[in-house]
Amino acid sequence: MVLLENSNAHAHVSSTAHYTQTRPYYYTPPPAKVHHRSIGRSMRTIRSNLFQENNGPVYEDLTDSFVDFNLTELAKKPPVNKSSSDFDFLELSRSFSDFSACSSDISGELERLAHIPISDPGRTSEPEPEPEPCVGFLQRETFSTEIIESIEPEDLQPTVKICVDSLYSPSVAVKRSAAEKLRFLAKNRAENRALIGESGAVPALLPLLRCSGDPYTQEHAVTALLNLSLHEPNKILITNSGAIKSLIYVLKTGTETSKQNAACALLSLALIDENKSSIGSCGAIAPLVVLLINGTNRGKKDALTTLYKLCSVRLNKERAVNAGVVKPLVELVCEEGLGLAEKAMVVLSSLAGIEMGKESIVEEGGIAALVEVIEDGSDKGKEFAVMTLLQLCVDSVRYRELLVREGGIPPLVALSQTGTAKAKHKAETLLAYLREPRQEASTSTP
Repeated sequence: MVLLENSNAHAHVSSTAHYTQTRPYYYTPPPAKVHHRSIGRSMRTIRSNLFQENNGPVYEDLTDSFVDFNLTELAKKPPVNKSSSDFDFLELSRSFSDFSACSSDISGELERLAHIPISDPGRTSEPEPEPEPCVGFLQRETFSTEIIESIEPEDLQPTVKICVDSLYSPSVAVKRSAAEKLRFLAKNRAENRALIGESGAVPALLPLLRCSGDPYTQEHAVTALLNLSLHEPNKILITNSGAIKSLIYVLKTGTETSKQNAACALLSLALIDENKSSIGSCGAIAPLVVLLINGTNRGKKDALTTLYKLCSVRLNKERAVNAGVVKPLVELVCEEGLGLAEKAMVVLSSLAGIEMGKESIVEEGGIAALVEVIEDGSDKGKEFAVMTLLQLCVDSVRYRELLVREGGIPPLVALSQTGTAKAKHKAETLLAYLREPRQEASTSTP
């Protein structure tokens, strides 16, 4: 077993310090000032009022003399070549194709690289858990990421075994510490994630997800599972262990950080297409919508990204609409400074692929909000906005009329002349629909 002790001040991680973090994994900039678009200004002609398992426990008597590895010597071994895949978590830009802007920074790679401490003044401090006896290795609060990354996985195997076995301890403190150590062991290296997954950690971590009375244990467990899920074979292991419902439980009951990491873990599992329907049918959509509405800026981004991935399945689109996702999406489209408007439009565009999605977008004032983006949004935002409007109007004369009444033609004409190539093409296509004789259009569309 390896004594994991900090060798660098900036890598010091204490459980106390961690609990005050919103997201222990990466730097989140302070929230920018939010500007609400004023619906009704500029080129508006007529306004509608639509907007609105274990081989025997070894956790007893763990003393320092039990440690049989010398970290300094281990660290002198030649460095291990790190896989570039550690920094390519979900390849969201590929997954989202044209919607690469809808992405999420997972497992703290950015914060680790930048060495920037995280703080969130908005998070209320929670009382610390009552300490219990916890001796030896698992008692240590310091943890050196640099030393871990210089040790071969086979040398870490005794440490991993102790941590996994300790997850079955009757002591809450021992289980909490073991989950935390596994969490950090799995943070950055694919080899460690594979080793931990093969050591039986997943089924041992799952019961800790239900520890809503001990939010710290729950948070360590869900984050450990998130990090483990970045290793492809672990996705299947986690899913087959029945983790989906427990992750959804965390999404409903956890701390803000736990909810965010549960959403990201579900996103990681959803990269297997067969899991998307299962995640939706287990009830993930509604708590994701709640996170979108009530979460922090980070939580909203995680919810948006996960919803987008899940909503590639038609039935999940319907579940999202029924859960009331459209109204908060339209509201986010109208907010500047949060970095969420484009991501919200990506999800709206997905929901516009079904009729009930179109109806809900129109009822919640989506046309007016999208016209505003075409007028003064970013280039990428304008592309998303015109794409969604085209989806709404291609088969509906009524929605075309509403678009005209919202003053949509002048900004579309301007976009067709000055927008990006993609935006120009879609604007021209939409303008052609708007110019169709009403009688001809009405005979071919509802």
